[in-house]
Amino acid sequence: MGQFFRLIFIGLTVLRFGLDEVALSRFRQGWVRALVRVATVGRRARLDAPRGARLRMALEKLGPIFVKFGQVLSTRRDLLPLDVADELALLQDRVPPFPSSQAVALIEKAFGKRIDEVFEQFDTTPVASASIAQVHFGILKSGREVAVKVLRPGMLDVIEHDMALLHTLARVVEWAWADGKRLKPREVVAEFDGYLHDELDLVREAANAAQLRRNMQGLDLVLVPEMVWDYCTPTVLVMERMHGVPINQLERLREAGVDIPKLARDGVTIFFTQVFRDGFFHADMHPGNIQVSLAQRSFGRYIALDFGIVGTLTDNDKEYLAQNFLAFFRRDYKRVAELHLESGWVPPGTRVDALESAIRAVCEPHFDRPLKDISLGQVLMRLFQTSRRFNVEIQPQLVLLQKTLLNIEGLGRQLDPDLDLWATAKPFLETWMHRQVGWQGLVERLKNEAPRYAQLLPELPRLVHQALLHRRDSDPAVVALLSEQRRTNRLLQALLYGAVGFVAGVLVMQIWLHWPR
Repeated sequence: MGQFFRLIFIGLTVLRFGLDEVALSRFRQGWVRALVRVATVGRRARLDAPRGARLRMALEKLGPIFVKFGQVLSTRRDLLPLDVADELALLQDRVPPFPSSQAVALIEKAFGKRIDEVFEQFDTTPVASASIAQVHFGILKSGREVAVKVLRPGMLDVIEHDMALLHTLARVVEWAWADGKRLKPREVVAEFDGYLHDELDLVREAANAAQLRRNMQGLDLVLVPEMVWDYCTPTVLVMERMHGVPINQLERLREAGVDIPKLARDGVTIFFTQVFRDGFFHADMHPGNIQVSLAQRSFGRYIALDFGIVGTLTDNDKEYLAQNFLAFFRRDYKRVAELHLESGWVPPGTRVDALESAIRAVCEPHFDRPLKDISLGQVLMRLFQTSRRFNVEIQPQLVLLQKTLLNIEGLGRQLDPDLDLWATAKPFLETWMHRQVGWQGLVERLKNEAPRYAQLLPELPRLVHQALLHRRDSDPAVVALLSEQRRTNRLLQALLYGAVGFVAGVLVMQIWLHWPR
């Protein structure tokens, strides 16, 4: 029943924001027109806005889950017109904070202690409030400054109800739309469902932060807060408090003497390091989650916050993406087309020269131009249009990567419009590929596999012998091979014994001849 009423609210919201122009355009029944007139009273002002803006406002009205889904959907420019995708990219988690008394009660329940037994000082006014959680500052009894993240109460029920509706919608889209199967809406919604449930477990977020902190330690470009594990629970997370300036406050950063162009280049390096070296990347890199340190020891370094959403890539994904990027940077469009065929992303009968020509037409106009003159969003849109023409299957595991790449574009455009993204990324990828496929990569892989080889090699003769014994009764060729091997072994044994006997005889004869008499 709850889902039924929620569905009614969603339908009314669609009508109120004028989205029925598309959804109900084919209906001519009188009761539908009457419902539209009742549900859309007072919406005339909203209809003056473009369709993308109306869709964005409708998602904000529907709540945080739909806002987050709109954020992910904004990366699927193969699925949406450009104006709609650009509007959805503006979605932010602008959610009023829940009462501080609730936050205190949740903290005391999670720790099983009164709040004044844990904190020397606790600021009841939240410093940030989002759809999933809100953040307070405090000081532990030990005197350590911390940030306390508290999960918003009742979120699990809200997510379960709304995700059930999104799963149903995805099935309808796949069934009703010609491009439905290629775009894999059910897989995308399932992946989004997994991300949301991961965000509801703050211990998982703490583990993500700890992993990123270890990965980034040797890079000296980004700071990740340390988790206070004694106070990390699924609903409350306590971490080191970070002191920094939000990255979108450029005037303040310039006044402090921060090298803004270097900051832009460092952002690209951090992103490509996380993606291609580690296969584990911060996937929510909007300005609200990125700060810059002004402390003397870490001046000009990034500060990363909010680790509820991270992306992961397999070794195959990393190698495929790196080869594609390098081929793009070298303008080797034939190799890009071949990689699409090798990966199985396009049908086997696709002509390589036709795909190569289409990719060249998309990418060539954007080389040798600064970032201010390039829109990765437009490049991705045209690539997706090309992918539709050649029936390229969309890979759901890369949705987060697309979203993060668009975040990086926006961040780089804000910091340094003259940044040459291609020239900055190409040396990094070439070095990474050399380590992967060159002698250094071979040595590293041998080192990694050495413990396994050390265990396997002594067992190899026994395993081969067992395998041959297992097959000898069923395979005449194996039986013949074993018989020949036994005859050879007997001959070798006879020769060996004969040689030993001959040497022994010679030694005995020499001893007898030279023995003193």
